[in-house]
Amino acid sequence: MLAGLIGRAGRWPSILLVVYVASAAALSATVVDGNEAVFFTALVLNYVADWALRKRGRYINRLMRRFGFGERIRELYRLLLLVALALSQELAGVRILAVCAAVMFLANSCQQPLVSFRVRRRNLPVAAMNMDMSALRRRIPDLPSSALLSPRGLSRIPGPELLLAAGTAAVLAGADENWMLLALLAPLPVLVSLVHAAWHAYRNWRLPDPAEVLEVVNRNLAAYRPEVALYFTFAAGGQDFMYQVNMWIDAMEKMDRRGVIILRETAAMRGLEQTRLPVVCVRKADDLAQLDLSDVRVAFYPGNAGKNVHMLQRAEIQHVFIGHGDSDKLASSNRVSRVFDEIWVAGKAGRDRYQRVRHAIGDDAIVEVGRPQLSEVRPAGERLVGERGTGEGLTVLYGPTWEGWTDDACHTSVIPMGEAIIGGLLEQGDVRVIYKPHPLTGKRSREAAAADALIERLLTEDNVRRAARRDPARVAEVEAELARLEARMAELSGAAAEGDRLQKTRDARVPDRDLRAEIEVVRRAWSELFWSDDYQGGQHLIVKSRLPSLYDCFNHADLLISDMSSVISDFVASRKPYVVTNAEDMDPEEYRLQNPTAGAAYLLGGDCAELSEILGRVRGPVGADPMARRRTQLKEYLLGGDEPPSMERFNAATEALYRKGLRAFPLGTTAEPVPASPDYADTDSVPAPR
Repeated sequence: MLAGLIGRAGRWPSILLVVYVASAAALSATVVDGNEAVFFTALVLNYVADWALRKRGRYINRLMRRFGFGERIRELYRLLLLVALALSQELAGVRILAVCAAVMFLANSCQQPLVSFRVRRRNLPVAAMNMDMSALRRRIPDLPSSALLSPRGLSRIPGPELLLAAGTAAVLAGADENWMLLALLAPLPVLVSLVHAAWHAYRNWRLPDPAEVLEVVNRNLAAYRPEVALYFTFAAGGQDFMYQVNMWIDAMEKMDRRGVIILRETAAMRGLEQTRLPVVCVRKADDLAQLDLSDVRVAFYPGNAGKNVHMLQRAEIQHVFIGHGDSDKLASSNRVSRVFDEIWVAGKAGRDRYQRVRHAIGDDAIVEVGRPQLSEVRPAGERLVGERGTGEGLTVLYGPTWEGWTDDACHTSVIPMGEAIIGGLLEQGDVRVIYKPHPLTGKRSREAAAADALIERLLTEDNVRRAARRDPARVAEVEAELARLEARMAELSGAAAEGDRLQKTRDARVPDRDLRAEIEVVRRAWSELFWSDDYQGGQHLIVKSRLPSLYDCFNHADLLISDMSSVISDFVASRKPYVVTNAEDMDPEEYRLQNPTAGAAYLLGGDCAELSEILGRVRGPVGADPMARRRTQLKEYLLGGDEPPSMERFNAATEALYRKGLRAFPLGTTAEPVPASPDYADTDSVPAPR
């Protein structure tokens, strides 16, 4: 149980909890025996541990609140014991201490309801980007600018409570009674914070309601007249799913038809990449139904999620499942996709996968459009990436998938093979590893989280051996420039802008320039600098952030080792060699038959015995290894041919479906209910009304 608590909370928060409990016990004990030195030492330790837990011990802080030991109770506990000590020692000025402690506690307690009221009022279920929302400017005030005051008043700032303790300690130590006047200062900052919270609660008393915000949004939609919608909702909580919608933004912007992005969770707005397209976030189904989408005839869905049904009920729209990558997982041929009018896949492989559910989904519902995103993936050159750079040999990208929602859907190699794969690569001596796990790795399974942490530790330890290859001065120079470029990207994307989602909705405007293109220029500069040989110096990389991107890693790797996932399908576009894990040691031919994506792969068994042999086969000129010809054939099967380009196919399919939607429901018409009744033969027998 204790190990589980430490695993969830972390080592330092667990230590802080021990310090808090021990110091709290010491406070209670020393009030009885009157040991002032121990009492005030324990008080300071308790206060510091409590403050640190609020800042860095989120899990433990939440656990303590669940058991009735929230921040206010912990504060009251210390204040009561401080007053009790003063009473037991018959301290002069104890009344001042008691009154100040009471005022400070009550003022602190009143702040949270005021802050909660403000947060609740500003949490409107409608938000927007890239629209002219200036009509709301006078109705919506700014979020409080002070990061210290806005979340929880002064409860995160050390100071006021310690003033009470300092005055009491000074008088008990023999100082003049006037030192108790310090206690009068303690409530002042808390009262200032209370006034601040009350003022901002008052300012947010009369905000526009969702219907008013929707009215402004609909005026923008009516002027813009979107024709195609990209609709996205989380399959589960968390922003780790945002890659599913972000990968389609470029395609939406390059289409001939006008696009709009519709999101269903406010958190998705934070994870959405920069775009010039209008973006609307509506959390409630009723608000979604009020959106003016009268010109929209095509809607794209990157994922299968329950809230899709709220959009699917719009009968005038042609609904298309575009997914977020093709793979041989059963999710890529889900019977649930029958609810869509069409299912768009990359190549013939995607069409063939749906033969599994051919009784439910006909072949005519499948459309091959390629993968527009893969224009970023550079085809393999004549020589390996490692041979072109300063590295001694291969650069291997290990990109495992995650553990899935259940053990039955667990396809990850991280748990059974991760340590052996990394260990085998490190034994080669001249192999550089780029480790980029799935964003959800370790979210469900503790075993996966532990294996992931072990891989990180192995690579970090080996990097110490390689550190001599890098010039510290050059590394510092490059990192400073990378930080500057990242700050510039954050500035262009609006991520660095102040304010909450409501304030950003109020300040939204129609873009007057292509910020996404500007960000891409900066990103390319960042990438060129990041991958420079003098900065990398052969170091292993652990990639868990947006930068470098997955496709960046593809372009700088010689070989991919991965599990059965869409990562493999995308990597095939490079025509570089790849390895697929076969953790259960299935017969190779049977494995390739069941998983066509592995048709041109080297298979790696559960004991990783083949790893050295595979590395030996792929060294040398690209295209000379035994699987090279099969990779070329597989690329066309999985992703379609190179001509016409994928974006052209995607655009043509969109245009064809849009025109189909127009034929069914011309502009200005909607799917009105059709009255239906039997054709009664005895209409003459119905009595006439009197």
